[in-house]
Amino acid sequence: MKRKNPKVDAFIRSASAWRKETEALRAICLGCGLNEEFKWSKPCYTFGESNVVLIQGFNEFCALLFCKGVLLRDPEGILHRIGEHTQAARQARFTDVRDITALKPALEASILEAIEVEKSGQKVIFGKNPEPVPAEFQKALQQSAALKAAFGALMPGRQRGYILHISSAKQSSTRVLRVEKCRERILLGKGLND
Repeated sequence: MKRKNPKVDAFIRSASAWRKETEALRAICLGCGLNEEFKWSKPCYTFGESNVVLIQGFNEFCALLFCKGVLLRDPEGILHRIGEHTQAARQARFTDVRDITALKPALEASILEAIEVEKSGQKVIFGKNPEPVPAEFQKALQQSAALKAAFGALMPGRQRGYILHISSAKQSSTRVLRVEKCRERILLGKGLND
């Protein structure tokens, strides 16, 4: 079993919801030989330099998020797509520690498969901005070479986040306002929620 990270210890001590479930998922991840880190205010388990799984807590359930879950076979059908725009990640969701115990063999198999995915160097092929860039944002990109270069340098997921955020506004004037509010973050190389 790998070494526990003190930041994750503190996170678990402070957690009021999903404490037992987090501890059970943690034991499984460490038992599979992953390194324990604390990223994005969550327990994160890595292999080499790659993020493999994260433990997440929500109101209705806790989850083990597989960063490249789309590449896993999932014969037990335990991995769920997070949202309609999610391309790579998949979640195994739980509402009770008994669920985790019952699915421990399937979780271990999925984690070991995810490690093999990392060892093999497999990559998720992301759709390059499958959503159309809103006209108001396209105009701003054409008018500012710096904005266009900064947006082009963002990771595809961050680009997509901005496109979805801006295009979700119903009125053109709201889309223009969103472009202006996002401009500085894009120029700084940050994602919408960074």
